[in-house]
Amino acid sequence: MTRKRIGFFTRLLDDTSAQQRYRLATEQIQHAERTGFDSAWIAQHHFHEKEGGLPSPLVFLAHVAAHTRTIRLGTGIITLAMENALRVAEDAAVLDLLSNGRLEVGLGSGGTATSFLPFGITIDQRASVFADHLHQLLSAWRGDTLGHPENHLYPAAPTLAQRVWIATFSVEGAARAGLAGHGLMLSRTQPRPAGQPDLPLHQIQNPMIDAYLAALPAGIAPRILASRTAFVADSNDYARRLAEPGLQRQAQHFRESGHVIGNTLDEQARQLDAHFGDADTVRQSLLADTSLQRVTDISFQVHSIDPPHTDILRSIELIAEHIAPALRALSHA
Repeated sequence: MTRKRIGFFTRLLDDTSAQQRYRLATEQIQHAERTGFDSAWIAQHHFHEKEGGLPSPLVFLAHVAAHTRTIRLGTGIITLAMENALRVAEDAAVLDLLSNGRLEVGLGSGGTATSFLPFGITIDQRASVFADHLHQLLSAWRGDTLGHPENHLYPAAPTLAQRVWIATFSVEGAARAGLAGHGLMLSRTQPRPAGQPDLPLHQIQNPMIDAYLAALPAGIAPRILASRTAFVADSNDYARRLAEPGLQRQAQHFRESGHVIGNTLDEQARQLDAHFGDADTVRQSLLADTSLQRVTDISFQVHSIDPPHTDILRSIELIAEHIAPALRALSHA
């Protein structure tokens, strides 16, 4: 049985300046490495600092690479529709060398409508632009000629094309990722169908896993990463106290987007897929998520609880000691 990999994920949303966010996130990733996490993942967001604090993920990971040794470093995600694909190919190739081959490349099309406009496209164009940019990116990494017979990617990065992960909310997107032999990235939460606010997340994501596995070519090992919100503290009361403000903010954001979200903390935790409490509580909550039995990788983030830095470090320790062993013991796919 293949060992399930455990990751730490951050959107770099600590309640401080951008410079301090980068320092604290680096410390959190270093702590995850010390406590035995297999990977660290960071998100990219342009312009909107309350959604995510990092527009330049490969720059940041180059810094992290210099301050870590073994933990794998992933993007979750690069918003490829807004990027120059060849520049991403070059920067990723350099970063992979600097990190001694530790880079994992998660890609997606982006989701904030206004963020596309400065890049000369609209959100309605994102799917076609993403597909075109992905083709360019993979072509460069595979060593194809680039516009002229003398042009090839330097430095060469022939293995990066095998470390691509695609983020999607849909069964159709999961099937496309599988057919291409890429990894599949499943979100920490996603909106429920109309009239089903309490539908468990695994009932949405298991069909995506099914479609991915059915489309995956023979001989290619599945790579399925599920992100989950998990905040572990030394007591349930303390975890609930810290969870409430963040979940209320996220619930209001979802309501403004037209979704039905309950008013109590327990309703919000269930409908927004947040796992929090002491180690026993969070472990049992996660083990009830049947999709986690089927994935190869799980990454934990504290968003949208977003507790203070010291509590994030403590949560990392408690996950490593009390929760990761139980999850690693689960079979997958």
